[in-house]
Amino acid sequence: MSPNELFDLSGRVAVVTGASRGIGESIARTLAGAGAHVVVSSRKIDGCEAVAASIRDAGGSAEALTCHIGDMGQIEAFWKTIAEQHGKVDVLVNNAAANPYFGPTVDTPVDAFEKTVDVNIRGYFYMTARAAKMMAAQGGGSVINVASVNGKNPGPLQGIYSITKAAVISMTQSFAKEMGDAKVRVNALLPGITDTKFASALVHNDDMQKLLMPHVPLRRVAQPEEMAGAVLYLASDASSYCTGAALNVDGGYLIG
Repeated sequence: MSPNELFDLSGRVAVVTGASRGIGESIARTLAGAGAHVVVSSRKIDGCEAVAASIRDAGGSAEALTCHIGDMGQIEAFWKTIAEQHGKVDVLVNNAAANPYFGPTVDTPVDAFEKTVDVNIRGYFYMTARAAKMMAAQGGGSVINVASVNGKNPGPLQGIYSITKAAVISMTQSFAKEMGDAKVRVNALLPGITDTKFASALVHNDDMQKLLMPHVPLRRVAQPEEMAGAVLYLASDASSYCTGAALNVDGGYLIG
């Protein structure tokens, strides 16, 4: 198989959550560039429509479909629509996440705890479960869970977020073990600090930069598009023997 064939997603349906901006948007554009029909999803339809339209304007195939993964009703409705409109899903990228609280872990408000767990654990779990069932019925597929380096090395003042991202890594491995016989691969991406609105409390905080950058061998913050190539690898036949992996894309932070 040629390099182009290894990474070719032509004819495949790829769902990307949290795709209206940041890492999710870059992933959606990259998967569309590799030939996939991309379902651009997030809580608000306007941002999704803008990304999907720009993908189509560039010659790709994309549609917008809203889904708040912290809401079980919306998750069920989303997968019903995917089944009705496409009859399959080949790639799921769980990227939508919540991190409403930045401060001492012992002071975590209950509402922030519940929101973070509902989205980052329950949301990822049921999005993966619904997709994995559909993939198993069609003969296989690939799920990529966007976790975080915080799942292995808890970030300062990011306790509950870090805890949920550790759960995502464990969840990924659990699904990978059970779904291998069905040819459903489940892997995790662990981004390091990335220049997005979501991570602005870190990226644009001089004190946090002074604390974190000495531990990043590449000595810089990542750009969102630097995560997309790793996801393309995990989504494509190039990673056909890869499941249960937690791929660090962190500038060396976890070894720093």
